[in-house]
Parts: sequence; C-alpha cells; structure tokens
Amino acid sequence: MLPALLYTTKQRTKMHEKRNKLFLLILISIGSMTTPFMGASVNLALPSIGKEFNMNAITLGWVATSFLLSTAAVLLPIGRLADIFGRTKLFKSGMLVYTITSFLCGFAPTGEILILIRVVQGIGAAMLFSTSTAILVSAFPLEERGKVLGVNVAAVYIGLSAGPFFGGMITQQLGWRALFYINGAIGLFVLVLIPFLLKAEWADAKGEKFDFLGSGIYAVALIALMYGFSILPGAAGFFLVLIGLAGFTCFISYESKLQAPILNIGLLKTNRTFAFSNLAALINYASTNAVGFLLSFYLQYIKGLTPQAAGFILVSQPVMMAIFSPMAGRLSDKREPQLIATIGMTLTTVGLSFLIFITPETSFTYIIGSLLVLGFGYSLFSSPNNNAVLSSVQPKHLGIASSTLSTMRLLGQMLSMGFAMLIFSLIIGQVKISQNNHDALLLSIRIAFILFTLLCFGGIFASHSRGKMRNR
Repeated sequence: MLPALLYTTKQRTKMHEKRNKLFLLILISIGSMTTPFMGASVNLALPSIGKEFNMNAITLGWVATSFLLSTAAVLLPIGRLADIFGRTKLFKSGMLVYTITSFLCGFAPTGEILILIRVVQGIGAAMLFSTSTAILVSAFPLEERGKVLGVNVAAVYIGLSAGPFFGGMITQQLGWRALFYINGAIGLFVLVLIPFLLKAEWADAKGEKFDFLGSGIYAVALIALMYGFSILPGAAGFFLVLIGLAGFTCFISYESKLQAPILNIGLLKTNRTFAFSNLAALINYASTNAVGFLLSFYLQYIKGLTPQAAGFILVSQPVMMAIFSPMAGRLSDKREPQLIATIGMTLTTVGLSFLIFITPETSFTYIIGSLLVLGFGYSLFSSPNNNAVLSSVQPKHLGIASSTLSTMRLLGQMLSMGFAMLIFSLIIGQVKISQNNHDALLLSIRIAFILFTLLCFGGIFASHSRGKMRNR
C-alpha cells in the first residue's frame, strides 16, 4: 500500500513539474512574440507614419533601425548581466521597460521623438532577447531543447504573422498609434503573469565580475559602424565605419585577455559548431530581415494596396514559419541540425531569388508563392540552428551563448536594413517617395533582392561548415 502511495505521489510531482514547465514555455513564448509583432506591424505602418510626420524614406527606415541598433548595442552586456544577477530578474525588467515605451511610442508628437523612444524600447527588448531563450534552455532537459526552442520560434513567427495581418488592419482602421497601445497591453498581460509562472532563478555566473570597459567599447564601436554604414557614401559615413572597425578590433583584442568577458572569444575560436552556427544566423538575418520592409513599400507604393491588403499578402511568409518551426525543432533533436539548417538556408536562397524579378505587373500569386518558399526555408533553418548553438556550450555560458546568437540576429537585421537604406540613398536620394520616383524605388528593391540572394547563397556554406554534432 505504501509503495503504491509513494508511486502516486511521485507521479503527481512529475505532473506538477510538467505543468509548470508548460506554463513557463507559454509565458516566455508570449514575451517572445511581442517584439516581432511590433516589428512586422511597424513595417506596414511606415508609409502612414511618414505621411503624418512628413518623413522621407531614409528617415522612415530609422524608425525600425533605431530599435535594432540600441538593442544590439546592449545585448551582449545584458546577456552577461543575466548570467551574473539572474535571468528572471532581467526578463522582468525588460518586459517592464518594453511595455512602458510601447505606450509612449503611441503618444509620440514628432517623428524624431518616436525614434528616440524606440531607442529606449530597444534596450528593454535586449533584456528579453538575452534571457528568454536562456531561461528555456535552463528549465528544460537536453533531450527536449529542440522541441521547446521550436515552439518558442513558432511563437516568434506567430508574432510576425499577426504583425502584417492585424498591423495592416489596425493601421487602416484605427491608425498606426493603436499598434503601440495594443503591444503595450500585451506587455501588461505578461507582467501580470510573471509572478505566478516565472518563480525560478538562474544565475550560473553569480559572483563573477562584469566587464564595464569592454561593454563601453562594444557599444560605441557598434553604433559608429552601423550609423556610419547608414549614411554612406558620405565622408562622415566612411569615417564612422573606420572608427567602428577599429573599435571592434580593440574590443576583440581586449576581450580575449579577460577571464570573464561579455563575449567569449574562446568559444568562437575553439567551438566550430558555435562559431559557424552564429555566422550562419548572421548571414540568414542579413539576407531576409528587410524583405518585409521592401515589400511593404512595393505593395503600397507601386501596387497601390492599402496597409490591410498588403498585410494579407505579407502574412504568408511568417505563417509558414509558425507552422513548420516546431516540426524542424523536434527533427533537430533526432537528426543532424547541420543538414536540416543547410536545406533551410538553400530554400531561403531560392525564395529570395524569385523576388528579384518582380515588376509593377507581377501577380500577387507569384509574390505569395515566393514568400511561402522563403518562409518554409527559414523555418527549417532557425530552430535547428538555435538548437545547435545552445547545445554546443556549457550551462554557465548559456546567457552569453543566447545573447551572442541574439546579437548575430540583430546585427544581421541591421545590416539588412542598412543595405536597403544605402541602396535607397544611392538611387532615390533624400526625397519623399512619390509617383515621380516609383521607377527608382522598384529598381532599388530589385537590386536589394539581388544582393540578399547572393549573400544567402554564401550562407549555405557557412551553415554546412559547422560540422556534425551527433557523432561527437
């Protein structure tokens, strides 16, 4: 009788732990969904924002880029802080900052103030990016990581799916400011749930020193490099790019000498899987992030669609991501991530190549088909690649590994937007988009897709070069 009772108690304990993990996964996934939802929504709302604030295409790009730049500038330092002081603490703080600034963006009186608030919002997002994946990896065993990361990635893509779909609808019916209010409301919902569902804490590097000097060098170098890149081909742009490159050289040299760096150079030097998986992520995001930005302009300016109609078309890509990412994550628990991710990168290249040939007469069926291929390829790449990165390091490096991966994603996103803005600057110039320069706009979009296709093609080799993990 007693053994049976004990067995029942153990079973109940296991069921309770399983339920708590499920609720934790749901909470983190909701938090992970908020930022891509906002990013995809803002892309649809940019023409409306530009019209209200009388902003040109280059300045409009900064509504999106300012957020990415500030996030990337503090992501690595915050990942290190999360390892030292606790990932849960940083996740809570990040959600609070992100929620407050979402409401503030909705009240922005000018385009310049909107961009400044987006900078602060990016810092809050960095706290979420650097902790969410690390919390999941800390809470779930190795054999479940691919599945859990697949679900979390799917949540990201649900946010990306909801962004164009609801973002276009909300922008058209309620105005672009409502997008930020709704995102703030989602953040409030997560903040209410955190005390009940996220009680554990993980601080595997507790007591270790924080690298203030390295953090400062990194932030300054990154800002100089990316801002300089965005204002090329001007002389100031070249000067800032040189400062940024010099800063990164100093940063890498300095970090390689520290025992507790914010970026573990040793991992990049000695861990082939970690290094090439991060490189593949950088290339993938650099090739794909500006797709929504470019097609939003194409569909609304050249095809004459409303934000809502454009959103219906753009939603096809993230829907594919949301459907197939969990499957790809589970598959990477059983099969070689190298193979799955490389197939995904190849399909992404094919999807991008289709978009090179768009014209004013291109059918919506063709565009949707291209986005479906692109989305399927991306889903096969992302979850297995994340699994490879986080399974290749020790537990005490999970925060740094997660923030490094997020940094590669954000650097890629910024490079993607930077390439698009540079092409706009060279071909369209610092002028508002009108009927008179639609030909130049279309030429810019097609050149960007040529560049992204070539870049993604190179990423196939980076993905394959990570080596196998299963035979280790």
